[in-house]
Amino acid sequence: MPFELRIERTFSAAHAIVIQGEREPLHGHDWRVLVAVRGPQLDQEELLCDFHAIEQQVDGVIAPFHNANLNETAPFNQRNPTAEAIADYVYQTLVDRMPQGASLHRVEIGEAPGCTAVYGVRLD
Repeated sequence: MPFELRIERTFSAAHAIVIQGEREPLHGHDWRVLVAVRGPQLDQEELLCDFHAIEQQVDGVIAPFHNANLNETAPFNQRNPTAEAIADYVYQTLVDRMPQGASLHRVEIGEAPGCTAVYGVRLD
């Protein structure tokens, strides 16, 4: 059974997604970002990896989104800024940036209480 670490962050941003060809009004969310990494064993210090190493990577990816209009912020100035698309982007950006011994398992993006998009290797 692998070990798993989870990092949770938030950012505030606005978006207006296109649904069935219609663009909805611009509105904001306090987005919740959860990143889960897994690994098969602990190191000599009894760690899978340092929480802070993961936090730094996540913070670097989401920093451009904080207090922004996602429709005007790359890559969502070219892509519909849905929660699903944000989860995919965060995952694809982080997948090769994980500390040694840890691999990215999944990214969850919550745009409102009870509304979460999940992207990951295996959704179990």
